[in-house]
Amino acid sequence: MPNELSECADVVELVSAYLDGELAAPVADAVGAHLARCPGCTTYFAQVRSTVEQVRTLEADDLPASLRDDLMEAFRSEVRR
Repeated sequence: MPNELSECADVVELVSAYLDGELAAPVADAVGAHLARCPGCTTYFAQVRSTVEQVRTLEADDLPASLRDDLMEAFRSEVRR
């Protein structure tokens, strides 16, 4: 991966790993540099970060069983693709 990410698609692919601190320093630096100059990706990053923070506060009992079952089936279907 180049030290400079110019494509928004590159950044979108790496946002979760960037948030989790899982990227090698040069790649993390490149993502940070892209976010510093790209308002669209900055907005996307803020939305993902907010969603992750909100989801982390949920307890299993916060979701109705039927919704949890529907979500699990959707995830299983996606994995089977």
